[in-house]
Amino acid sequence: MFQRSCYQDLTYYEFSDLKEFPLRHAVFTRFGGVSKGPYSSLNLSFEVGDDPQAVYENRYRIKQALGVSRLVSAKQVHGKRYFLCSSPLKKDIEIEGCDLILTDQQGVGVLIKQADCQAFMLYDERQHSLALGHAGWRGLVAGILEEAVELMQRCFGSKVEDLWAAVFPSLGPCCAEFRGYKELFPPSFWPFQIKPNYFDLWSLSVHKLRAKGLNPARILTSGLCNKCHREFYSYRREKVTGRFGSVAVLC
Repeated sequence: MFQRSCYQDLTYYEFSDLKEFPLRHAVFTRFGGVSKGPYSSLNLSFEVGDDPQAVYENRYRIKQALGVSRLVSAKQVHGKRYFLCSSPLKKDIEIEGCDLILTDQQGVGVLIKQADCQAFMLYDERQHSLALGHAGWRGLVAGILEEAVELMQRCFGSKVEDLWAAVFPSLGPCCAEFRGYKELFPPSFWPFQIKPNYFDLWSLSVHKLRAKGLNPARILTSGLCNKCHREFYSYRREKVTGRFGSVAVLC
């Protein structure tokens, strides 16, 4: 179940299925921050035109909510380049040109920013490690989900039977319109078209993860379309807007 919770003025969602593990995760809404105008109010991106001081304060607030002192994030570019965080952080860092972050370090918050694209998480309950990634349609075409599974195996010795996967709020099949999709998507994506030009990218992601060997019972989807639910930012809905964040931390 994908549950709504609050911390002071912040509103966030989490999967109840993952609460039994030494893992904290949250998908923060746009509420509870200090940003103004089209970025109101919990914008977590420095790259959209918001006041940097407001973004620093917003990031401080989500760190307080999760009980972490350091964040690692990325300047996302719709690819599949990864960063392995394999040592404790002395300060917050943001990695250039990266869409996937892996770590086995406890107490490090991993942040992915969103405004329509999927964020996804892989968690290995045995090796106590995770990957958090940004999967827009370009990333899905590039194979970032498959790459994430393989990197978990390579970096941490993960076995697919020990992995949990979560797909966080993003464009749902109601709003994921892609005109000219035949030029954008490979033919393997076309069966996920649910009506002319509209695609179920959530089901596509589940299909990709199952094809890599993950147990379907361990693949969680939020079922929330960020364009429909106005508590989230949406680039397609607003164009000039902020970015909400999906965050995970090993305890």
